[in-house]
Amino acid sequence: PPAESPTVANNLNTRVPDQTIKVDNLVKEYAGVTAVNEISFSVDRGEIIGFLGPNGAGKSTTMRILTGFVPATSGRASICGHCVAAEPRRVRQAIGYMPENNPLPEDLRVGEYLRLRGRLKGLSSKRLRMRLDEVLERCDLARAERRIIGTLSKGYRQRVGIADAIIAEPQVIIMDEPTIGLDPHQIVLIRDLIASLRGRMSILLSSHILPEIEMTCDRVIIINNGRIVAADKPAALRTEFINRTSYILEISGGDAEIKAAARSVDPNLTWESDNSAETTGFRRITLTCPGQNDWGEDLLRVFSRASTLRLKSLHRAKPTLEEVFMAATRRSWEILMPPGGKNGASARRGAGNNQPANKP
Repeated sequence: PPAESPTVANNLNTRVPDQTIKVDNLVKEYAGVTAVNEISFSVDRGEIIGFLGPNGAGKSTTMRILTGFVPATSGRASICGHCVAAEPRRVRQAIGYMPENNPLPEDLRVGEYLRLRGRLKGLSSKRLRMRLDEVLERCDLARAERRIIGTLSKGYRQRVGIADAIIAEPQVIIMDEPTIGLDPHQIVLIRDLIASLRGRMSILLSSHILPEIEMTCDRVIIINNGRIVAADKPAALRTEFINRTSYILEISGGDAEIKAAARSVDPNLTWESDNSAETTGFRRITLTCPGQNDWGEDLLRVFSRASTLRLKSLHRAKPTLEEVFMAATRRSWEILMPPGGKNGASARRGAGNNQPANKP
């Protein structure tokens, strides 16, 4: 058998840079259409990054540039210190890639396919035997090792794709929609699998299932119209784009008493009721005020002391990542297309330089 390639051996022994992915002013144009517009970001060692955006925003194009499948028009991208354009061989040996439509040979068995992929990636026979056992166990594929890939469900195929991506222990994993088309149970399995890789490999993950991104990723990058419009931890993005505080209460009592109690805490509190008291005796009320305020203890004290009110529950409502995503992309469109359409062209030309100050 061929000897293990020097690059694979070095991947296991050399120090991984602090920033395993680094992108500087990356641009990609197709026939005059700018798909990626001067984006810059980085991914730290062992970090899981969610890469979000609407269809056509430039996510898949960026990932294909990072993996060396598509050349950039301008700018620079590097993987583990290796320039994607100048050192494509080293870059491909440092990454594992799972594309959106994962191409798998349907006539091979799972074990056969993974052995083939491991040999193509330069693993020695001894190392391949060890890694095959590890990835089959980690991806819960041990029972499917001898099954023909063409007979597998979508969820099992996705797990085979992830096993392929990690079998050579790359320093960087790039996944484009790894949970697309899966049922809720399969999504949870893939999410837990990805989370188990935290700290071992850097992962750039694209998905439209935002709750999964929020539960899995350390940071989120949102791209729209080829530009980065937001980049930070989910909690920080909530503060930036959803500048309000909401509390949800289950309470019984009159409108006047509830409003008076709420506004004694903050006159700016507004309320909305779902009118469910007809069946339960308690109404579900949402109290909202602008800004980031911690009114939980004050609200609990005021409502508990009111003799005409009965408080069943109270908790703070956290804005979802979906709300953040909608707010960030809406803001970017407002920059590109100001009211009335005036100066729209000049706004679009300058949009590439309007990246958020907190980009990574």
